[in-house]
Amino acid sequence: MNPLLQSAASSPEAAEFLSRLWAYLTLAATGIITEEATPLIGGLAAHDNRLHLSLVTICVSAGTWIADFGLYYFGRWRGDWARRRWPHLRTFMYRALRIVRRHPWRSSLAVRWAYGLRLTLPLACGAARIPVWLYAIGSAISCFTWSVVFVMLGWGFGRATLRLVGHVRRYEKFLVAAILIGLLIVFWVMHKRHVEDEVVEVLATGDTGPIPKVSMDD
Repeated sequence: MNPLLQSAASSPEAAEFLSRLWAYLTLAATGIITEEATPLIGGLAAHDNRLHLSLVTICVSAGTWIADFGLYYFGRWRGDWARRRWPHLRTFMYRALRIVRRHPWRSSLAVRWAYGLRLTLPLACGAARIPVWLYAIGSAISCFTWSVVFVMLGWGFGRATLRLVGHVRRYEKFLVAAILIGLLIVFWVMHKRHVEDEVVEVLATGDTGPIPKVSMDD
């Protein structure tokens, strides 16, 4: 490690490589936490030629897929313990389980797109003992498509900014702040509208029984 750091300090190329490597690793690690902000900012950086567009997509996809797989296995091995440990999570889990058991493939495909259920749905998939191969394929498709859409939106945001003001790097910090503030507003509005209940209705399409509610105010 010391020779690598010394080389980076004396070589601009090595320093740039380590900087890009750190950026890719950060994108992979934070997608599950910062949600859409990660691919949007990654796409913006790709438009600014700081990162490669394809590598940003791969890193965000892989990072979120690994995290969702971790949640799946936690639900598979420790789902009962988690429901006993956190009563509020138990309410979500029971409701999500009803959907997952009826629609395992649909639920696997929705893990990245199901706002309000992005943590509980993978846990419920594991607790419901969905076959590993089925969840792996469905969640991989979900993570990849989600990453492509929002990375490209971030790239398009940079493109639109370039056309409007003629420069992106000069305003990059302000653009990142705008993305974060915009997402906070969107999430707040979606929370107030109980979009998670609408997501459940979509997942439960075709069911003849009552649709479980998952309002965060329960």
